[in-house]
Amino acid sequence: MGGCSGTRLAMLGQPAHRGRRTRYISTELGIRQRLFVGVLTSKSTLNTLAVAVNRTLGHRLERLVYFTGTRGRKVPHGMTVVTHGDERPIWNMYQTIKYVLDHYVSDFDWFYLVQDDTYTEAHRVSRLVSHLSIDTLLYLGRPEEFIGGDTEGRYCYGVIDYTAINCVEEHEGLRYQYFELGKNTAPERESDPRFQSAFTAHPVLDPVQMYRLHKHFAQVELEKTYQEIQQLQLEIQNTSSLSADGDHGATWPIGITPPFQPKTRFEVLRWDYFTEEQLYSCVDGSPKCELHGVDMADVADVVATAMEELTRKSQPVLHIRKQQLVNGYRRFDPTRGMEYTLDLQVEVVTQKGHSRSVIKRVHLVRPLSEVEIIPMPYVTEASRINVILPLTAHDRDHASHFLEVYAAAAFESRENAVLTFLFIYDPFEAQQVVQNDIFAPVKARIAEYERKYAEVKIPWISVKTDAPSQIKVMDIISKKHPVDTLFFVAGVDTEVTTDFLSRCRMNTINSWQVFFPIHFQGYNPAIAYHNQALPAALDLLRDAGRFDRDVFHEACFYNADYMAARTRMAVDAQENEDILETLDIYDMFVKYSSLHVFRAMEPALLQRYRQHACNPRLSEEMYHRCMQSSLEGLGSRSQLAMVLFEQEQGNST
Repeated sequence: MGGCSGTRLAMLGQPAHRGRRTRYISTELGIRQRLFVGVLTSKSTLNTLAVAVNRTLGHRLERLVYFTGTRGRKVPHGMTVVTHGDERPIWNMYQTIKYVLDHYVSDFDWFYLVQDDTYTEAHRVSRLVSHLSIDTLLYLGRPEEFIGGDTEGRYCYGVIDYTAINCVEEHEGLRYQYFELGKNTAPERESDPRFQSAFTAHPVLDPVQMYRLHKHFAQVELEKTYQEIQQLQLEIQNTSSLSADGDHGATWPIGITPPFQPKTRFEVLRWDYFTEEQLYSCVDGSPKCELHGVDMADVADVVATAMEELTRKSQPVLHIRKQQLVNGYRRFDPTRGMEYTLDLQVEVVTQKGHSRSVIKRVHLVRPLSEVEIIPMPYVTEASRINVILPLTAHDRDHASHFLEVYAAAAFESRENAVLTFLFIYDPFEAQQVVQNDIFAPVKARIAEYERKYAEVKIPWISVKTDAPSQIKVMDIISKKHPVDTLFFVAGVDTEVTTDFLSRCRMNTINSWQVFFPIHFQGYNPAIAYHNQALPAALDLLRDAGRFDRDVFHEACFYNADYMAARTRMAVDAQENEDILETLDIYDMFVKYSSLHVFRAMEPALLQRYRQHACNPRLSEEMYHRCMQSSLEGLGSRSQLAMVLFEQEQGNST
């Protein structure tokens, strides 16, 4: 086995062979990746041409590995580089093929070898490989002569001598197309048909030329894709006329998933109204807000697209000029994308110069693109979680319920988690701790659970502060744990479950992502269950509570990530000490780290209703969130309306 064209291209098909029983079913069934790409580079071009190849080819093909004789100390980011230790071309090729045989021969069907001064059109190579049978012993490409050093010759000859497989440029009507570039070739002006249909173009002199070639071929492939879409739309339209529904069988736009059909009134998708300046459905719940950022760009884009289509369809008979957007509506359909309906007031001008103002209704769809799997670092559910529970004097009466729920979830199932209490004393309470410890009942309950579960230890830490804040508290905890510790900061009202602890592990990725779950907050029982019997447990029902988006107290993160963000925050904290009290951990990660801050609804994290007093020392934004959470947590609008109605009825009588 070997590679074709010592420097330009090589493809070699391997017939599948039977092996012993393997660990993975994909290996046992012989399911392999389609194409392996090896790029031959050198020390002098690794950081120039090889980087250009990686940027134009790396995200389009399954696997790229770069082979070089020698290299410098610094390897370009995101590239897999294999060093052979010898710059001789034939030796480099031989070692490359040997490496591929030793490491990848059982994982791929085809192998493609190319030199770093060659531009490769990834779509065309992939299409070529998809038409090749893996049962064929094939050596397809263009052989190249090695000239220089102590060795000269055509590398393909060596393969012929040992495998009796000749290197060909065509196989069963499939031809490997290549093009040799001239010294001053401009991709935009090159009209040679061989260039337009080429899989590869060489030699490329510098990275700029590589990017120009990539831009040209990308535009060619894009136009080809648009033509294929139009052809498919025509075929769908012609075929739909033969169906039972006739021409109505094809939904608009042709080829896009039809609109979602709700089965109940609760599934009806909401249309949001907008103008060119304002949006009448705001994130914060306000009835009206100014358009800005991505929303403004979105509206401007759809209006411009609508005008472009109206102009295209009316020319050359009519000329259309936009006057204003009268009405705009949009909704997100999860089955197909964002839908828009626009009422545009336009001026229509005829060829004779007559004009008239009319209103045109336009429908647009911004379809969802192909769903992609985003690669994420590996995580495991075996990680130990350190559950941190800060406790103040106001929360001490609720610690017993927290312990009861946590014991049922973690102690009984021997969950790999450690619960740590953080007792927060104010200066006066700290002075009286010997005579009258306000947390003595909680410590007694901890001792009871330690006696009940012999293998369980519940450590606790005492701190004294007159202004407790999340960051100040976490600073103390962080210093007492290793950097690889996974923390879950809980609240005394949090009802911890094993399902949530598993998701905390899976959604928190060291040096990559922190997790801030949105718990389900129960409504005030006096309002939600007015004149009704109270349920034994909080149910995940629409009338029982809501997911509280205004609270950010619970958090899952690694100690190393906390310490890194805290270090960046230290400079601002020296200039303004109040920042430690006005910001919480969520704000710190958003402002002082580059990690993904993952915020999601968590059905396994419940909290019963309890009236909270908002600290006036918080920042304006945090105080507003606290008040919003307290008010919206009373009950649903219909429940509050019923209570008010009964009060008014009682007052009137």
